[in-house]
Amino acid sequence: MLSRRALSLAWSTIKGRKGGFVAAFIAVLFGSAVLTASGILLETGLSSGVPAERYRAAAVVVGAPQHLPVEEDIDPRHGERVRLPASRVEEVARVRGVRAAVADVSLPMSLVTGDGRVLAGPGGMPLLGHGWSVAALRPFELTAGRQPQAADEVVLERRLAEEAGVRPGGTVTLTVGTTPAVYRVSGLADGGELVRQGAVFLTDERARELSGQPDRVDAIGVLAAPGTDAGELAAAIEKAVRGVVAYTGDQRGDVEILDVGETRSFVIELALSFGATMVMVVVIVVAGTLALSVQQRRRELALLRAIGATPKQVLAMIGAEATLVSVAGAVLGAIPGIGLGFVFHRTFAAVGVMPADFEIVFSPTPVLAAMVLCVAGARMGGWIAARRAAKVSPVEALGEAAVEPRKLGWVRMTIGSLLVPAALAAAIVLPIMLPGESAVDGASSSALLLVIAVALLGPRLLAGTVSLLGPRLNRAAHVSGFLAVANAHARSRRLSSATTPLIMGVTMAAAQIFSATTLGAAAQNQAVDGVLADYVVTPKAAGLSPALADELARAGGVTAVTPVVRTQTIITYTSDDSVQYKIFPTQGVEPAGLKATMDLGVLEGDLGALRGETVALSRLAAGTVGAKPGQSVDLRLGDGTAVKARVVAIYEKGLGFGDVTLAHDLAIQHTTDRLDSWLLVKATGADALRKALAGHPTAELADRESFVAAGSGGSADSAVSLLLNAVLLGYIAIAVVNTLVMATAARVREFALLRLIGAGRDQVRSMMRGEARIITVSAVLIGTLAALPALVGISIAVNRWPVPSIPPLAYAGIVAAAVLVAWPSIMISARVAMRQRPVEVIGAE
Repeated sequence: MLSRRALSLAWSTIKGRKGGFVAAFIAVLFGSAVLTASGILLETGLSSGVPAERYRAAAVVVGAPQHLPVEEDIDPRHGERVRLPASRVEEVARVRGVRAAVADVSLPMSLVTGDGRVLAGPGGMPLLGHGWSVAALRPFELTAGRQPQAADEVVLERRLAEEAGVRPGGTVTLTVGTTPAVYRVSGLADGGELVRQGAVFLTDERARELSGQPDRVDAIGVLAAPGTDAGELAAAIEKAVRGVVAYTGDQRGDVEILDVGETRSFVIELALSFGATMVMVVVIVVAGTLALSVQQRRRELALLRAIGATPKQVLAMIGAEATLVSVAGAVLGAIPGIGLGFVFHRTFAAVGVMPADFEIVFSPTPVLAAMVLCVAGARMGGWIAARRAAKVSPVEALGEAAVEPRKLGWVRMTIGSLLVPAALAAAIVLPIMLPGESAVDGASSSALLLVIAVALLGPRLLAGTVSLLGPRLNRAAHVSGFLAVANAHARSRRLSSATTPLIMGVTMAAAQIFSATTLGAAAQNQAVDGVLADYVVTPKAAGLSPALADELARAGGVTAVTPVVRTQTIITYTSDDSVQYKIFPTQGVEPAGLKATMDLGVLEGDLGALRGETVALSRLAAGTVGAKPGQSVDLRLGDGTAVKARVVAIYEKGLGFGDVTLAHDLAIQHTTDRLDSWLLVKATGADALRKALAGHPTAELADRESFVAAGSGGSADSAVSLLLNAVLLGYIAIAVVNTLVMATAARVREFALLRLIGAGRDQVRSMMRGEARIITVSAVLIGTLAALPALVGISIAVNRWPVPSIPPLAYAGIVAAAVLVAWPSIMISARVAMRQRPVEVIGAE
């Protein structure tokens, strides 16, 4: 507990040494800002949504459970739509307060104009077909003509009809997948401007027929009786009808457009992961900054101990200082944190991982949570920094006031020394010994362990680096170079506290960037080696009709056609006596002719046995879930259907093609649209293929090289990752500037003394340039060495090859950033520190 006396004394020391506490204040302020923004992101994912469009008039929208329930963990979301039995419509209609229950089936469609243009929804969004009864849920009203009555009739949204240039009575070509059909336009409808979709309306019977699942529905829109509360009605429906989830308000959009629910899950997981990383970084940075502040005040603390202050009183004073500074920084940091939260929201919307109308949500909770975390981290850091200063005897403290202690504490040395072999084992031994993604996770953790080890062993590491590199780096400057090396040796403890953030920045930048390039290069190489087909047929819109594969197989010169459907699956498995789950990217393929079009690098088993409820797993996936050929795994298909699939093969190229491979018929039956993603074609020429595709305007032909190259492009997820890493590294850069300026500015008396004994300004600056070289090169070297084991381990895990992918220009960028951050921080603060006359500085001390 903080006493009034401790707070009073802490306030006095802060007022008397404002410069010494500015660095800690800045570290907490920016940490609070980033943590507040992360909290806002999390709250937005939990509470926000997008306004319902097609279901605007529905008080409640009923859907199937879209998540797999997992005890004591985040429920994973199924990648495909989970549908409801059509019988649920009548059950919902019988619930008291329901005026009408309307079944909805959504079909991805494309409209082909007379001049060959392919039209989708607004802004490239999907164009969805529905039964006419669904029009009541917005509602849509006929502005011309009548509702569809025959299977070949359709009502178009007015805006789409204008773009296509058609009127009631005219005809239009609509495709489901790549199968075209001609419809007569019976009418035009207008329901106001749709943002996330376009709409066409068929008869209810035709819509259910085209869905391929006439006994299932996507969702049920509920029109409430007058005076009925939507929340109470939703609760009544969930109680009366088994196996359904009732949505109200903006959460109706989760059912309407499946991507909205996926966005919510993505934002929640991202905010939790980023927030946890930032908490760790903020604690390390604030602790290091406070440690440097305590080291610079050792004269003052020694004097306090000499005049009778007890260790408990010194600890209480430093704890009170940390509390006052951190509270001020945390409170003020919340203001820019709210602004940063808006920046996150806008950027996520701009790169396409979040709908533009997914509204940001913020309340006092993220602000208060960020404040508590920052204050707790500062108190912890202050306690760690103050322990030695508070425990030494008064005589020892006064004796050490002028010269840093040479020895590190045995606890610090022991923990730091043990972390190094532990990190190396995690980076090198685990990828060799452990199967699956545990090897990748273990290797990735080694960078963090080594950063902590560097923070603990920093003075020893820095002293060794100075001894090795110092004379070589300062060979040209004799006197100033000698002073730079001597200073670095004498102040290794203080210099280590100032340099640790720079080392951490280099390590984290290298680990983050080069782990991504290593994984990306591995995936690209596997795709290049694994695609054997000469040509690839891809869709212009939603997907390819399954019948297209058989049609192309009959074309001249075609020797093999492999339809590929992309989805995701969830495998549940037992690890450490507890049930775990893992989401895997998945493909469904037809094994006939697969050897001619795709090489997955089979290690065990036979892909020819991929029939029915069987599965092939990548080496990493098999190692993760502990499966071998002949064994069975508990699999949840894309729409949540549970199967016990027998493993028929283990293959190497999971990064390039997906970690799970299913039989094509099994995979496609449990996708939302039941369409293929692409077709791999082995053929002697393209002319026959182009002729066969002439009747399918929404399909296009690409050669192998262009298809593989297109798959290597950046994604929206990578753009988000780049943004968050930039924020993380930006915070570390601020911490680097902070500590280096603090450490350099505190040497005013030293610079004055050097000038009084005859050193000129240029000589002192030359000495500082020498120290800057030592600090920068040491930080880059140690940071690189700390990141390298993790990168080697990741490369071994995914490539079975110890050489990671490190683009030279990217590494040069990291080095340049380290120099640009560190050099001006040292040299500018040194110039400022030498502005006063030396006599005045010595006299002031």
